Amino acid sequence: MMDLTYRPRRLRRTPALRSMVQENILGASDFIYPLFVHEGSEIEPIGAMPGSYRWHLDGLIKEVERAWDLGIRCVVIFPKVAESLKSEDGSECFNEDGLIPRAIRCLKKEVPDMTIMTDVALDPYSSDGHDGIVSSEGIVLNDETIDQLCRQAVVQAQSGADLIGPSDMMDGRVGAIREALDDQGYEHVGIISYTAKYASAYYGPFREALDSAPRLEGGKPIPTDKSTYQMDPGNAREAVTEAQLDEQEGADILMVKPGLAYLDIIYRLREETELPIAAYNVSGEYAMVKSAAEKGWIDEKAIVLETLLSFKRAGADLILTYHACDAAKWLKKG
Repeated sequence: MMDLTYRPRRLRRTPALRSMVQENILGASDFIYPLFVHEGSEIEPIGAMPGSYRWHLDGLIKEVERAWDLGIRCVVIFPKVAESLKSEDGSECFNEDGLIPRAIRCLKKEVPDMTIMTDVALDPYSSDGHDGIVSSEGIVLNDETIDQLCRQAVVQAQSGADLIGPSDMMDGRVGAIREALDDQGYEHVGIISYTAKYASAYYGPFREALDSAPRLEGGKPIPTDKSTYQMDPGNAREAVTEAQLDEQEGADILMVKPGLAYLDIIYRLREETELPIAAYNVSGEYAMVKSAAEKGWIDEKAIVLETLLSFKRAGADLILTYHACDAAKWLKKG
């Protein structure tokens, strides 16, 4: 027998002991469920995201009701906008009768207690496919874009949104949106800022879902990617700077996107701020798990729950994930 004073395995011996000392625990209320909505009359499967759909409004309501019954307390909605409504300045984004304002009003009527988060950016509404206005020289304009984002945020708040989610990565937009909301009497509406959003290859399936990738046709030069405003994947210290700025400007929750490949960034921000932190388990991460599970190469339930737990362990308080309903159901069953 070895002469060991401390044996860590003592506290791993039984399920009861392990549960007593578990440091991080997943719950359905940790999840924010991203949903896609469109104007069509059909519920459309998204090819690159098995198990995810573009919902019509009636279907969206039923899916949000299902999420609520599973213990999920927040959803975020993204629009697939008709081509005829897209423009260079993305002005459809602040149409009071547009798809997202109508969806918010429907959800607040039918599932009033659900927290509704929105997306603030121009890419779903832009004929150029960028999060901001693209100049004739091919430059994504910062300040001019923010004017549009403020109008978009106010319309979403008027419609009943609880959390405004600026995902555009323009400089100064959090402070400008906070001021615009407060000026219109929406000081109670929170801002969950995409604080460290990287120029990542993990977003491909999402862009298919919304048809929101940069478009290179037309007369003016269009940047082929979003690297002039989204963060360089090689940078970590820069995320701390972005977090400090967003906190100073009035963000209520900070987000890291993507999540799984950027656990170190979540950890860094957790060390720097007392604000809640969200991690976005993005479409590419989701699609890889679903594809491998369909092939029978992995245990989907085990992989998903382990992945989501890793976000909590890194320091995230909230997790945006397309696995939300499945994970909530698995956790409910135990």
